[in-house]
Amino acid sequence: MGVEVKMIRSRRVVTPEGVRDAGVLVSEGRIVDVWDGAKAARASDFDGYEDYGDLAILPGLVDVHVHVNEPGRTEWEGFETATRAAAAGGVTTVVDMPLNSSPVTTNVAALRQKLEATDGKLAVDVAFHGGLVPGNAGEIESLVDAGVVGIKAFLVHSGIDEFPNATQADLRAAMPILARRGVPLLVHAELDDAAGAKPGRTYASYLASRPREWENRAVRLAIRLCREFGARVHIVHLSSGDVLADLRAAKAEGLPLTVETCPHYLVFDAESIADGDTRFQCAPPIRERENRERLWEGLADGTIDLIASDRSPCPPGMKQLESGDFGKAWGGISSLQLGLSAVWTEAARRGFGLGDVARWMAAAPAELVRLVYKGTIMVGADADLVVFDPDERWTVRGDALFHRHKLTPYDKTEVAGRVRATYVRGRKVFESGRMVGPASGEAILAGR
Repeated sequence: MGVEVKMIRSRRVVTPEGVRDAGVLVSEGRIVDVWDGAKAARASDFDGYEDYGDLAILPGLVDVHVHVNEPGRTEWEGFETATRAAAAGGVTTVVDMPLNSSPVTTNVAALRQKLEATDGKLAVDVAFHGGLVPGNAGEIESLVDAGVVGIKAFLVHSGIDEFPNATQADLRAAMPILARRGVPLLVHAELDDAAGAKPGRTYASYLASRPREWENRAVRLAIRLCREFGARVHIVHLSSGDVLADLRAAKAEGLPLTVETCPHYLVFDAESIADGDTRFQCAPPIRERENRERLWEGLADGTIDLIASDRSPCPPGMKQLESGDFGKAWGGISSLQLGLSAVWTEAARRGFGLGDVARWMAAAPAELVRLVYKGTIMVGADADLVVFDPDERWTVRGDALFHRHKLTPYDKTEVAGRVRATYVRGRKVFESGRMVGPASGEAILAGR
């Protein structure tokens, strides 16, 4: 019996060298060659030949910031629904955050429980971050040995008591270990030791309750610690444009510093959020329109490296829609299935191309967590592919999403670009709005 070989072709294949007419040759889950379009066109009798014409083929997205919440809080989400939503959104690798599962992933025993919880449920591949909390610096080395790809720390209360924020002493204890092991410290950069306003029903009150200065001071602290220890530091979900100059200077200095922002900071703006509409509650907050444009400038000049969802779902009742109280609502945006379309809508409007989006949402995230065989269309990489129609416009319907809970601020938003099919290691898992085939995802442990 011969080895199964598949050819996936399009006139718009997004490769590291640019968008080109090409055929992607797949065998045993890997890309074994990329043929030019003319050669690929002559191979129509190839086993498993699929020609997508003018639809774009992108590398599968890598989302390095997803709260799956299983085990322990599967009523909030769970691996089955999260990875199905990911596949429908063109995300072929999810990296799970160490909270809000129960137990939180702050030791190897908890990581093992999380691995057991994935069994038979994964539509896409899933890797894992560990967590840094007060008193667990002694667990960091064993978590890295067990295969986590990053260590997450909050500098402000995380929202759940099981995952308290790290102090400077905790950071200083962990960073020499992370520097030696080459694993990034992922920092939720807010410092709340300055008074913020008490949030209520108005969005202005919520915005004032978590001011930019919280974020600015925390990012500057992270830069100083990065310089002191030489450890890789990654700023998650940057929302404040004020600190871009500091980040730009730190990168020019050669510090091993990377930065992410999120679709909701690039799409929405504070001026458009109605009072009481707690679907938009997240931390840090969605800020003003002028701030949003500065984040786009940060992406354009490379100060911001990548885009991740910060998917943090919860049961609808926890969003406090009836009271409209931003202070009581759970902070988190439901968006895992929608990030590619949301980002592409705004990116295309500003003159960016598919190659830019692939870099921000596939290649750079894969590089952050050293999954070198993910996030790119090149020989030797996993055959994680997304068939994407960048020209189709459609309106989001929350009730049609694969998320466990359908509440999302993107509901009724018109977006450009729709995922037509998703392949995980050469196997088609999603096509034309539905899941196809058996669950094909795997749990990924670094170094295994």
